[in-house]
Amino acid sequence: MTPTEELLPDTWLYRLPRFEDLRGSFVKTYLRSEFARQGVQFDFAEEFYSSSRKDVIRGMHFQLPPHDHVKLVYCPAGAVLDVLLDLRAGPGYGKLASVELSEQNPGLVLIPRGVAHGFRSLSNDSVMVYKTSTEHVPTHDAGVHWDSFGFDWECAAPILSDRDLGHGAFSQLSSPF
Repeated sequence: MTPTEELLPDTWLYRLPRFEDLRGSFVKTYLRSEFARQGVQFDFAEEFYSSSRKDVIRGMHFQLPPHDHVKLVYCPAGAVLDVLLDLRAGPGYGKLASVELSEQNPGLVLIPRGVAHGFRSLSNDSVMVYKTSTEHVPTHDAGVHWDSFGFDWECAAPILSDRDLGHGAFSQLSSPF
């Protein structure tokens, strides 16, 4: 379990080996000792998953300090276009990255505090799993409007929640990071 690409500063993609046989497939998504060997201390406080139809866009989400968190995300079923937006003060502010995660080409993304996260489902019944280092605190839940930061989602008719439609524009964000 070694990082294969730095998508943004301290934001890593890990491509995961997928083993198949007549029973199906097997993918290891987390090994504490490997992360510790790489200097990553990640003790997750919460884990959840979402299931999405094709062309659902979820995002761009983050949690405000002091309840901000590190996330590990992966897609064990279907396929998604995972999108990241750097909200941290400094030269990386506003930089974007995206990567496809799927059941067939497994990957895990380690997302540090201060990076907003979202995705577009590329297939029906895509499942995303999230492990976070802090618990969700609704009063500290925040986001950036999905189409306000110059990313081309390549989706003519996205399916969005009222919550995500209500997020403010990136240009109006006063970043706490």
